[in-house]
Amino acid sequence: SSLVLPSRFGTNVPNEKPLVVSLTYIYGIGMSRAYKICADAQIDPNKRVKDMSEPELTKIREQVNKYRVEGDLHRDVTLNLKRLEEIGSYRGLRHRKHLPSRGQRTKTNARTCKGKKKTVANKKKATA
Repeated sequence: SSLVLPSRFGTNVPNEKPLVVSLTYIYGIGMSRAYKICADAQIDPNKRVKDMSEPELTKIREQVNKYRVEGDLHRDVTLNLKRLEEIGSYRGLRHRKHLPSRGQRTKTNARTCKGKKKTVANKKKATA
């Protein structure tokens, strides 16, 4: 049997990996939350998903349902960013311009936010 989560999650959880690792494939569940879910469900975190019984899988599903994950969480994050942009906060403006919003330097680095380098003509300093 496999850990098939309700359709609202839309994530395939790997069967061959330990339960804690498999749970981290769900958006919104990291390692610490995965261990907490296992502890609350009273299931060995190192047990493989394929070796679990149906009642155990049901316990895990119930624990996962207690958290905001996947679609709900994506929607919340998007709405939070939209709100910041609408109220015209500094963070919102940084998000709108696709620049770092947490105070990092932007003269160099920040490539993840800014994307691929765009070369600008005449940037070299004149040597006299």
